[in-house]
Amino acid sequence: MISYLAMATGGSGGESNPMFFFGYIALMFGVFYFLILRPNAKRQKDHKQMLGAVQKGDKVVTNGGLIVTVLNVKEDKIVCTISDGIKVEIARNAVSSVIRD
Repeated sequence: MISYLAMATGGSGGESNPMFFFGYIALMFGVFYFLILRPNAKRQKDHKQMLGAVQKGDKVVTNGGLIVTVLNVKEDKIVCTISDGIKVEIARNAVSSVIRD
């Protein structure tokens, strides 16, 4: 009876189907893609669109936690005011979010 089961499964217990191994790897890559890579790419795309939409008069939060008002938008920098006319230049990539009132 045992020898019949060994023949039905494809041989001895040490052998396995290599397609099963590749299928398992493909499944793990698919799970990794849909749980980690795809949401991260979407988050980066949304952040890039948000940076492109920053305009004069917007209030933004920087990565350092400063809440500033945009005075001028340049290609890679944003000129902002903190309070009482204090102007600062920050890198466009340092903007964390835009505050919509």
